[in-house]
Amino acid sequence: MATRIRLQRHGRKGYAFYQIVIADSRAPRDGKFIERIGSYNPNTNPATIDLKFDRALYWLQVGAQPTDTVKNILSEQGVLLKKHLLGGVQKGAFTEAEGETKFQAWIDAKQKSVKTTVSKLMENERATTKAKLDAEKATNKMKAEALAAKKAALAKAAAKATEPETPAEPATE
Repeated sequence: MATRIRLQRHGRKGYAFYQIVIADSRAPRDGKFIERIGSYNPNTNPATIDLKFDRALYWLQVGAQPTDTVKNILSEQGVLLKKHLLGGVQKGAFTEAEGETKFQAWIDAKQKSVKTTVSKLMENERATTKAKLDAEKATNKMKAEALAAKKAALAKAAAKATEPETPAEPATE
C-alpha cells in the first residue's frame, strides 16, 4: 500500500484550512485516512501550522511520500532536516549528540527568524494604522474648518438681515 502525507481540505468557500493526514494514495482527497498528524491554516499571517513532529518523522521513515505542499510544510517545521540528520547518524557521519546539537541550532535560528518576521509585520501594521489615523485627523480638521467658515458666513448674513436700516441723513442745504 502506497501511503501519502497530504492535505485534506476543510472550511468554507474562500476560507479553507487543511488537516495534514496520512492516507492511501488511492483514497479521495477528503476521504478515508489512516492518521491525522496536524493542521495547516493559511488564512492567518503568518500561516498557523500545528504538527505532531514525532508522528510525521515516523511516517517519513517508514516510507510515506509527502505531497509538494506538505513537503514544504515539513521542511519549514524541521521534520525533513531531522530525518536527514538521523540518516547521517545511521551512516556514521557523526554522532547522535552532534546531530541533536545541529538540529537544536537550526531550531533556535528558525525561531529567531520567525520572531523578527512577526515583529516586522506588527510594526508595519502599527505604522499603517497610525498613517490612516493621521490622515483621518487631517480630513476631519479640514471638514471642521470648512464647516466653521460656512457657519460664520451664515451668521454674518443673518446678522446683516436682522440689522435695522438706519435712515440716511437728510441732505443739508
